[in-house]
Amino acid sequence: MNELLDERALSKLRWRCRRGLLENDLFVERFFARHESALTVRQAEGLTLLMDLSDNDLLDLLLARKEPEGDLLRDDVLEVLKLMRIPHPALNH
Repeated sequence: MNELLDERALSKLRWRCRRGLLENDLFVERFFARHESALTVRQAEGLTLLMDLSDNDLLDLLLARKEPEGDLLRDDVLEVLKLMRIPHPALNH
């Protein structure tokens, strides 16, 4: 399922990804800035599952303090998480 996400679905997903913790919002915004034009339906499903987590659990995954387990051990979730964890080039000094 490599179908690209349409504009309406992308807009809904962006709204769904709004978080209570600024740190999570920074990861999410960077992810969309880099990948929204090529986001697939499959990746959107993985991202949606991540957004179902509490802010603290999501941050633990984004910072690699924890790894996905249980229902989150899915290829789509792992792919999106990997993309979200890629550091910002300006911060690699």
